[in-house]
Amino acid sequence: MPPMKALRAWMLLFVDYIAAKEIIAPALSPGVGDAAKVVEASYAPIPQAMRALVRRGVTSGEIRKDVDAIDLLRALLGAAFLESAPDWQESARRLVDILIAGSRPVR
Repeated sequence: MPPMKALRAWMLLFVDYIAAKEIIAPALSPGVGDAAKVVEASYAPIPQAMRALVRRGVTSGEIRKDVDAIDLLRALLGAAFLESAPDWQESARRLVDILIAGSRPVR
């Protein structure tokens, strides 16, 4: 995929991942401890993937040089804190498109 399309696809999958974690973490907790440990144990590859995708986009010129991968990740995680709202996933998906649009170079 072209870099920006790959980043958008990954971010949308991340929204789905957050939703799945909300469902799965409590079920896994008895085997590994509390839900926070489940999330912590599976978190490490996420910023690495986001950094790689953003770096690829910056190199191609599709993403502004000042875009910070972790800022994008924090924005998505922020949307997840609204998971009790019935439409949080739809809102998070709209946020992905806003973040993608804001990540493009100004021409």
